[in-house]
Amino acid sequence: MVTRISGKTLLAKLRRDEALILVDTLPTSAYRKGHLPGAINILSDDILAQAPHRLPNRDAQIVVYCANGPCRRSDRAAERLIRLGYSNVRDYHEGKAGWLAAGLPLETGDEVGSPPPHDKPGA
Repeated sequence: MVTRISGKTLLAKLRRDEALILVDTLPTSAYRKGHLPGAINILSDDILAQAPHRLPNRDAQIVVYCANGPCRRSDRAAERLIRLGYSNVRDYHEGKAGWLAAGLPLETGDEVGSPPPHDKPGA
């Protein structure tokens, strides 16, 4: 079973500038319209192929998310990452809807590039 992370805990980690990688698992068009600050975009269906290259540190703290609780993309992506041997994966189950409901901002536009696992996303 995939471990979940609450929005409150995720926000606290971002505010502490913890080293973590946020992965938006939605299609690129949805990512461009709005994503959590510092997130990279890897479609859940592409995780198996892209993760080894874009997320080379299998011990990195990784948080995946999608649109909302009923959306299953982040859960599937987390399960796939765990199957690939990633050891520190969490699912932000509430996703973008939970983030917005908490009054928190999204970033828009294209991904600048994938940060190395030791980089910290902006808060």
